[in-house]
Amino acid sequence: MMGPAGGPGPRRPGGPGPADPTMAMATPGRGADPNRSADQTVAIGRPGPGEAPTVFMTKAPGQGQVRSEPQLLTHREPELEEGYNDEPEDEDRGPTEEELRAMRKKKIWRRVRRTIYVAAALMIIGPILAFFITYQLVDVDNPEDVAASQAKVVTLLYNNGQEMSKIAGSGANRVMLKPEDIPDDLKHAVYAAEDATFETNSGFDVGGIMRAVWNNATGGGGGGSTISQQYIKQASGNDDPTLTRKWVEVVKAYKMNKTYDKKYIITAYLNTVYFGRGAYGIAAAAKAYYGVDDLRQITRPQAALLAGMIQTPAKSKLPEYQQRRYDYVSDQMVKNGWMSQEEKASAAFPTPLDPETNKQAALTGPRAKIPFLVAAELEDLGYDEARLKQNGYKITTTIDPRAQQLLEESVSQVMANQPANMHMGTVAVDPKTGGILAYYPGSDPNGTNWANIKQEPGSSFKPFDLVGLLKLGKGLQEMYDSTPKSFGGSKVVKNASKPGCGECTVAQAMKESLNVVFSDMVYNDVKPAGVAEAAKEAGITSDLSKALDLNIAIGGGMTRVSARDMATAYATFASGGVRRPSHLVAKIEYPDGGAAWEAAAEPAYAESLAFDPNNPDNNAKIARNVTESLLPIPKSSKIECAKDRPCAGKTGTHQYTNPQGVETADNAKAWMVGYTPQVSVAVALSAESGAPLKDAGGKTVYGSGLPGKVWQKFMNAYLADAPKENFPRFVPIGEAEKPAPTSESKPRPTENNPPTTTTEVPPPVTTTTTDPDDPDPSATTTKTRPTKPTPPNPTGTDVPLPGNN
Repeated sequence: MMGPAGGPGPRRPGGPGPADPTMAMATPGRGADPNRSADQTVAIGRPGPGEAPTVFMTKAPGQGQVRSEPQLLTHREPELEEGYNDEPEDEDRGPTEEELRAMRKKKIWRRVRRTIYVAAALMIIGPILAFFITYQLVDVDNPEDVAASQAKVVTLLYNNGQEMSKIAGSGANRVMLKPEDIPDDLKHAVYAAEDATFETNSGFDVGGIMRAVWNNATGGGGGGSTISQQYIKQASGNDDPTLTRKWVEVVKAYKMNKTYDKKYIITAYLNTVYFGRGAYGIAAAAKAYYGVDDLRQITRPQAALLAGMIQTPAKSKLPEYQQRRYDYVSDQMVKNGWMSQEEKASAAFPTPLDPETNKQAALTGPRAKIPFLVAAELEDLGYDEARLKQNGYKITTTIDPRAQQLLEESVSQVMANQPANMHMGTVAVDPKTGGILAYYPGSDPNGTNWANIKQEPGSSFKPFDLVGLLKLGKGLQEMYDSTPKSFGGSKVVKNASKPGCGECTVAQAMKESLNVVFSDMVYNDVKPAGVAEAAKEAGITSDLSKALDLNIAIGGGMTRVSARDMATAYATFASGGVRRPSHLVAKIEYPDGGAAWEAAAEPAYAESLAFDPNNPDNNAKIARNVTESLLPIPKSSKIECAKDRPCAGKTGTHQYTNPQGVETADNAKAWMVGYTPQVSVAVALSAESGAPLKDAGGKTVYGSGLPGKVWQKFMNAYLADAPKENFPRFVPIGEAEKPAPTSESKPRPTENNPPTTTTEVPPPVTTTTTDPDDPDPSATTTKTRPTKPTPPNPTGTDVPLPGNN
């Protein structure tokens, strides 16, 4: 369209169009393109004032007269009438809350996915890189160096720091074998026990590690280490349960398998692994367990047991552990085709030699067994011989060299010229710590440990009856009839001697050791289970589950305890009811003096209230009441402590039954157990082959005899320069002290049968009675008794319990 001057007219921003607002259609000759047909440009509607018309864009060729929808508008839509469709268009609205929430979730998950991708990449790439770096840094120790590291000397010390002995290095019994020296049967047994895939794995077993992780997480047992890993662990001497240690162990094991042939790896392992019994390496183990020097003589069953001991060498001395491990390894050998089922079924259990056979003691005489006892305690603490020698520890024991010397001298002097078939076991314990100050197991270094053997304690067990009674709130003035009688249909129980009372207080019954009174007390009041409970609370560790009958009241039947047990339990009375476990190891130190372990810091060695954990005052009263009942006995038995030092104790004997099963007037066991606040000592005497105790003069031995003399001699010597310590103030439990009892036997007072009183008492006379623990007339005590005679003991053999006293 042309303007007034013939130039181009003004254009709307919407595109070309006629300038005349009244123009309805462009026609040829009036500003239109002469080459464009009339059908090619079409306008619709009439524009409003000041607004350019809407124009359709040019049609595509071939569309003809067909009218199409507009492809592009050249201006905005005209305004709508007021009120028409108030809803805003979608593009003008903001996102809804739900849409915003979805967008946020999408963004969060996008970030999580990216984080997971990065973490996954690091988990794959990181370990590979760390493995490669570690592989370059570590080296594998050769067997000779490992053997040398296992040969360090362990030093045992007395409690004052003085050297006791040394545990020699392991070089003396080690034989370094070559691959061809080890039979396949032994290798297969070890594979079955420790690593069935040894021949094919790469030094570590991923499946085994995962099983170990699962077992540990679920409270199960078992490790996932291969033989290669075990060799690395013993080579390093590091068994700390850390991921760092395990990681290095795995890498070293892998490198070892890439560096050495399998036959050299298994040989190195079998030359250095610990089998228990002081045996390092398979050659030493074959010698220690079966006395065999040539490994080709070891049978498959023997190989199975030897391999089974590798897992926990500290338990290798336990028959039940040997059986369990033998069964497991032999089953695994059958499973892997290394033993036939028929061979396993027909084979007898390969019982090892007695472990004492090949032991060589560093000390002689009574002290020879102490290092082995210390080693056993260390094993229980997790310090087996392999670990000890790996680090060359110094072990401070609780043994006091002066106390040990005095105890040995006391036994030697008292037992001089006595029959050789009688053996004494003696233990002294510090009540303030639980430490064993002196230990006498017998004079023969290769003989029985008489201080640890379980035997009947006789009347020395009666204080535990009393503990049970005191826990019921009844005390030393409780009255019991001493007349021989039957309990619950049993045979008649009698006393070992004529009592000095008929209706007796517990205090008098303890002094005279009256069997009837304590049987009555246990049967009617305390019960056998109550006695066993009291003994355990005091510190007895022996199994009393088979002793829960009336025999326990007088320490007979299946009541079996050791001298160590009794010294420990009486130490609880000495300490006012505070129980402290007895022990021989005080502390473990590295060669440079650094502390590795100390008893004083261990929860297992912590003190505790024995008899009433919830009431310290009552707990102390119970222990002090027991002590009160035992204070008169050493003096009445003629074995009192010197210088009027307060000592408490109890004698005991167990009756001898001959091979025909008939009880005799002789004794099979004799005891004396007693204490001061500074020391508790138990002395037990028994004879070989179940023979009766007869002294050099042929007389029967009682608790106040040879055992009492040893106890008295040691106590006086050990405490000679020690301050005199008194026991705490005595506060009685139960009724207050009653007047002296008469000899007339009366029924026990009850609500319907109150005690009677009399105004006339027969004039007393002085008579001589023998001490119940030593009826030898030369050992008599003088008692004041009424003139009315005590009912005699029954004659005959109708006695249900051993005649312990």
